[in-house]
Amino acid sequence: MNATGTQDTHSVIVVGAGPTGLLLAGDLATAGVPVTLLDKRPREISNLSRAFVLHARTLEELDARDLADRLESVGRPLENLQLFGRLDLGLDGLRSRFRHVLVIPQYEVEKALLERAERAGVTFRYGTEVTRLTQDADGVTVTVTSSGEDAGKGTGKESGEDRGEGSGGAPATERLHASYVVGADGLHSTVRKAVGLPFPGRAVIRSVVLADVRLAEEPQALLTVNATGKAFAFLAPFGDGYHRVIGWNRDRVVSDHAPLDLDEVKQITRLALGRDFGMHDPRWMSRFHSDERQAPAYRVGRVLLAGDAAHVHSPAGGQGMNTGLQDAANLGWKLAQVVHGRADDALLDSYQSERHPIGRAVLRSSGGIVRLAMAHRPWSRALRAAVSGVVDSVAPVRRRATGQVTGLGYRYPAPRGAHRFTGLRVPDIALADGGRLYASLRGGRFVLITPGAPETAAHPYDEGRKDRLAVEHWASDRRTAVLVRPDGYAAWASDDADPAAIEAALERHVG
Repeated sequence: MNATGTQDTHSVIVVGAGPTGLLLAGDLATAGVPVTLLDKRPREISNLSRAFVLHARTLEELDARDLADRLESVGRPLENLQLFGRLDLGLDGLRSRFRHVLVIPQYEVEKALLERAERAGVTFRYGTEVTRLTQDADGVTVTVTSSGEDAGKGTGKESGEDRGEGSGGAPATERLHASYVVGADGLHSTVRKAVGLPFPGRAVIRSVVLADVRLAEEPQALLTVNATGKAFAFLAPFGDGYHRVIGWNRDRVVSDHAPLDLDEVKQITRLALGRDFGMHDPRWMSRFHSDERQAPAYRVGRVLLAGDAAHVHSPAGGQGMNTGLQDAANLGWKLAQVVHGRADDALLDSYQSERHPIGRAVLRSSGGIVRLAMAHRPWSRALRAAVSGVVDSVAPVRRRATGQVTGLGYRYPAPRGAHRFTGLRVPDIALADGGRLYASLRGGRFVLITPGAPETAAHPYDEGRKDRLAVEHWASDRRTAVLVRPDGYAAWASDDADPAAIEAALERHVG
C-alpha cells in the first residue's frame, strides 16, 4: 500500500528499462494500453553497454517504429561479418532493406527507444524495485520499494510524486496492480524468481574483460575481432573517440571481482590481435562471466518474461540485444490485442511457442561460435577449420548461418493446412501507392495486402478497424492476399483473395 492506503491499477507493468522493456512499453502505449515501466536504477542511460550491433531483422522491426533511419545516421554499417579470422559472412545479398550489420552502442538504441516511449505516454517509475509479486484470476499485484529521490522521476508520464511517499528520501513501499506484468529485468530477474521459474544453464566462459579505451592507432576494420588458441579480443568504436575492448585469456581465469588494469587488457589484445593499438586513458574496466541459460517457460499465468530475463547466452555473434528486441516486438501487439478484448488470452501462449525455440536456437548458435573461438587443441582447431570451410563453400549452409545470425532466417510455426506464407517474415515489399510495407506497419498496425490498385478496392476491410489495420495493394501483379502482423510476419494468406475468406481472417486475427 502507498501512503494513502490505496492501490494503483495499470493494465500492464513492465519491469526493466533496458532496450527490451523500452521497446515493449513503447509498443503498448502506442496501441493505447496504459503501461507503467519500473526500473530500480535512477533515470540515466549508461554508456557501459556490452551490445554493439543491430542485425538486419532488428533494424526491420525498428523501421516499423520509424527509428531505423535515425539509428542508421548515428551508427556505421558493416557489410560482412568475419569469424575466426578467415570466415566472412557477406551480407550484401540479404533480402532486406538493411544489407549490413549496424555498429552502434547499446546506449544509442536506448536513447531512441526511451524518447519514443516518452512520446507514447509511458508512465515511468525509476528508483523503484520489485520486492514481491502475486497473481490471481483478476490480475497481478506487485509490491515495490521506491526511493524518495528517484521514484517517479522521468520525462514521460510520471508516477509517485503526489503520493506523499518517501518524504525526506526515505524508501516507501506500495502495491501496484496490473492486468499483466512483463519481466524484462535481466539475468538476475526478480520477476522470474517471483513466479518460481528456474534458470538452468551454466557459465560458458569466465573472466572476460571489458574496457573502454582510447587508441593511438585506428584499426583498419570497423569491428576488429580474432581468436587464437589462447585468447580472443574484440574492438568496437563508440563514436566518441573511445573503443570498447572485450577480451579473454585462457591462462588468466580469475574471479569477476579480481583487480583489472590496462596492462592486462593490452596483453590479451596482443595475444589475440597481434597488437594493442596503443591503448591509453581507460575510462572504465571490468570483468564478467558469460552464461548460457534459458527459462523453461516465458509465461506463467499473467506474468511473462522477455530478453535476458528469459534467456542469456554468449556475446558471440552479437545476438543478445537483438533477440530481446525481437521478443518485445512479438509480445507487444499480442498483449495489446488481449488487453483491448480483441483476442482471447490464449493468444499469449503463442509468445512461448514462437519465441522459446528461437531463444534456444540462439543459445546453440552463439554457444557454438564461442566454443569454436576458444578452440586450442589440435582436433578442435581442425574442427573449426572444417566448419569454417563448409559454411564458406556450401551455399545452403552459408544461407542458414547468415539467416540465424541476422535473424532473417527464422519463421514461426503455422497451423496444419495453412498457406505456405503463414509464419514467414514478410520482406519490405513495394506497395501500389509507392509506399513500402514497413512504413505501413508503423503505429503497430496489421497490414492487409491484396491484389489490385487502391481505386479498385471493392471491400471496406478496414471499416471499424482503421486504428489497427491498413489495407494496401501489391505493386506487382501478384494475386495472393496476405495479412501481415504488426511484427512483420504473415498471420494468414490465400491465393484466391476471396472477400469472405479475407473478412474471416480479419475477424480472427485483427478483431
